[in-house]
Amino acid sequence: MLSVLHKLGWFFKQEWKRYTVAVVLIVISGILEIIPPMLVGRSIDAINIGGLDWETIRLTLVQLLSITACAYLINFVWHYKLFGGAFVVERLMRSRLMRHFLKMTPTFYERNRTGDLMALATNDLQAVAQTAGFGILTFIDSTLWMMTLLATMCVFVSWKLTLAAILPLPLMAILVSIYGKWIHKRFMDAQDAFGSMNDGVLETISGIRVIRAYVQERAAESRFAAVTKDVLDKNLAVVRIDALFEPTMKILTGASYLIGLGYGAYLVYHNELTIGGLVSFNVYLGMLIWPMFAIGELINIMQRGNASLDRVHTSLGWKPDVAEPEREETVPVEERPGTIEFRNVTFRYPSSAVDNLREVSFKLEPGRTLGIAGRTGSGKTTLIKQLLREYPPGEGTVSVSGAPVERIDMDRLKSWYGYVPQEHFLFSRSVRANILFGSRSGDATEAELQGAIANSALAGDMAFLPKGLETTVGEKGVSLSGGQKQRVSIARALIADPQILMLDDALSAVDARTEAEIVGNIRTARAGKTTLIATHRLSAIQEADYIVVMDEGRIAEQGTHEQLMQLGGWYKEQFEKQQVEAKRSEGGEK
Repeated sequence: MLSVLHKLGWFFKQEWKRYTVAVVLIVISGILEIIPPMLVGRSIDAINIGGLDWETIRLTLVQLLSITACAYLINFVWHYKLFGGAFVVERLMRSRLMRHFLKMTPTFYERNRTGDLMALATNDLQAVAQTAGFGILTFIDSTLWMMTLLATMCVFVSWKLTLAAILPLPLMAILVSIYGKWIHKRFMDAQDAFGSMNDGVLETISGIRVIRAYVQERAAESRFAAVTKDVLDKNLAVVRIDALFEPTMKILTGASYLIGLGYGAYLVYHNELTIGGLVSFNVYLGMLIWPMFAIGELINIMQRGNASLDRVHTSLGWKPDVAEPEREETVPVEERPGTIEFRNVTFRYPSSAVDNLREVSFKLEPGRTLGIAGRTGSGKTTLIKQLLREYPPGEGTVSVSGAPVERIDMDRLKSWYGYVPQEHFLFSRSVRANILFGSRSGDATEAELQGAIANSALAGDMAFLPKGLETTVGEKGVSLSGGQKQRVSIARALIADPQILMLDDALSAVDARTEAEIVGNIRTARAGKTTLIATHRLSAIQEADYIVVMDEGRIAEQGTHEQLMQLGGWYKEQFEKQQVEAKRSEGGEK
């Protein structure tokens, strides 16, 4: 149960001053709370023997008021320190989790649902924070405070009566231990279900247009109802165990009260205890109710926190399958990248049963443009991802400037790259902010911004947006068309002015005329820099220095445009077919 405190030991060591002050003040506050019942008991005994005068009453009242004022101030400070620590650990853990997410490779996100990861960063971390705040309070109350009260009752009232009153405690310890084990498993299941629900909400909202287009609203509603029913059932399973704690505590504390009153009356009758002592004992017994309840709360909070921390640690335990090379393993390279070379590269995705690239070899000199063509699923994107190092390397060698990419410092490697993926992701910010996101220095000039917009053929669209560059694009760019999103993504890559630009089917949503304009602009603006263009529209790579045609993960054809046309293979057939379709399209527009 208390293993969660050991797991959070790094935090308590870091914040030891905060928690030391909080614990010391809680103990002092507890000692102050012990004094008033003692004063009341003495006053009752004084009344009983007729020895109470106004001076004694005045002194007792002053003492009670002074203790109350001190306790108020002390309680404020320890509340601030203790529960402030809970917010600190939540922030630290959330930052640590986010840093971990940013380091993870696509394999991690393929095997973990977005909803589960969101649940880790919200519900689970709140449960951990609860452990570092209220959990510490219940731990102190159920141990130090209880022992202080029991010691006071033994020393200042009656050890016989105290021992009799705590007879139900062993049974309480056994029961709450059993409940705690039940809570841990059920809470883990409830958190998993919450993650599934999060994932369902995200998927439904993201795919709302498709759901409506296919009139699947009722089906989506039914699926979500089933998911929420599962969340409800698993949380009710937790609540059923939660519900056992309070009645168990009430029955056992009631038994303690019954023993205290019955045996206490017996001791008073036999002159082994004064009436004032019995009153003080019952006040202390009332004060003991919370520590006894705190045992149940402690088990509950610790088991929830332990379950959540286990889930967080499981996620943090993932190691990126593409590791940063050790310092002694890195190969020194020049500031500007040189030749890109693939030598007999064979690669398979972790989730794939077959090779996705097979014996791919080519060489691209710096400052040249490589066109990558092929059918859908032929391996164009997979080829580009070998340079991006998103997955562990397969067989063969992918090198830049003569050095294998896995031995080049990751920051240096990424500083060379500009990448426009097939799926264009835009942040829910302005068009300007989305484009400037690509500026590595963060201080791109207005001229550079306008240059990137012009080269991506986006300038004409600015007039049609409500606030031009300041228009907020909505979540994932929902307010923009597919072509506009592609061009914003291209502008974002161009403003970085990368040494190596990779366009992965980045022109599929624009018409042929706009495509020709963008390709021409890129060729002019990027003279002397390396560019890779993967596309199914062959006119985009017609002017490339070298072209490879992919088929089922292999290079089926390679050469310049003219050489491939003379070869008379798939490239020539597809190029001529697309040219005819383009002419028909232009004729239809006229």
